[in-house]
Amino acid sequence: MKIILPGGAGLVGQNLVTRLVDKGYSEIVVIDKHEVNLRALRRLHPSVQIECADVSKLGDWQKHFIGADVVVMLQAQIGGLFYQEFVDNNVCSTSLILDLVRSNNVPYLVHVSSSVVESAAVDFYTHSKIEQEKIVLESGIPCPILRPTLMFGWFDRKHLGWLARLMRKIPIFPIPGSGKFMRQPLYVGDFCGVIVSCIENRVPSGIFNISGHEKIDYIDMIQIIKRATGAKAIILKIPYLLFYSLLWAWSLFDRNPPFTTQQLQALVAKDEFEVTNWPETFGVPYTPFEKAIEETFNHPVYSNVVLEF
Repeated sequence: MKIILPGGAGLVGQNLVTRLVDKGYSEIVVIDKHEVNLRALRRLHPSVQIECADVSKLGDWQKHFIGADVVVMLQAQIGGLFYQEFVDNNVCSTSLILDLVRSNNVPYLVHVSSSVVESAAVDFYTHSKIEQEKIVLESGIPCPILRPTLMFGWFDRKHLGWLARLMRKIPIFPIPGSGKFMRQPLYVGDFCGVIVSCIENRVPSGIFNISGHEKIDYIDMIQIIKRATGAKAIILKIPYLLFYSLLWAWSLFDRNPPFTTQQLQALVAKDEFEVTNWPETFGVPYTPFEKAIEETFNHPVYSNVVLEF
């Protein structure tokens, strides 16, 4: 089975490749523009075919779709300060890939959307993911559309992984406001199990909300991560407006900051997403949050691999 993974060098892609290789899949093609993260993938899985390319632009990478059996659309712009980057990586790339799926008669497609399409947040990521999903639905190409909530796990460079590394480096770890912002984090290992189930069982078209089954406040997540990593930082609550101002000042000196004011606003938006019985639907057991955190930060190999932004 020839499996194409556009955007496969990110959090989900690196975890998915690891699990596909472990299950014996041998014809995997990862197409991504991030050279450093592709090198990390190549070191871990030298048998995987890798193409460094920007899938929002026409190029030689399109040849890989010839004879493909499965395409899993993973490409996404998650953070950043410039809206055009979100348009290019979430919208333009999707239109191009859908054209390739259609013209090459690829028999099976999986689209990784996001729970933010039902979020109260108003930011570049949310707007572009809504547009992306709309394009997929209007394409007429049958496929399961998966909407995961905030994910964490091995190779997490932006979310809980970045927070854990920061916690190890600084003496005081700031929390905005009360920290009582409910999250529904999803272990990426579980989500990759859902994708593998789609591939192997040819799950039919539909929209599937894949939420973490535990509702946990942000500050409690941070406490659990601190225990799992052995970090010594003191957790300190600071006023929301001060936290916002510090992020804004940071963005003046960093073109690609790890956390933006828009993401802070999304954090406190009080979203609550539908909790479905996806473990039964896809035959994938749910991993409890504390156990998943332990696996994330204490694996002998994968816990030490850090991707770039």
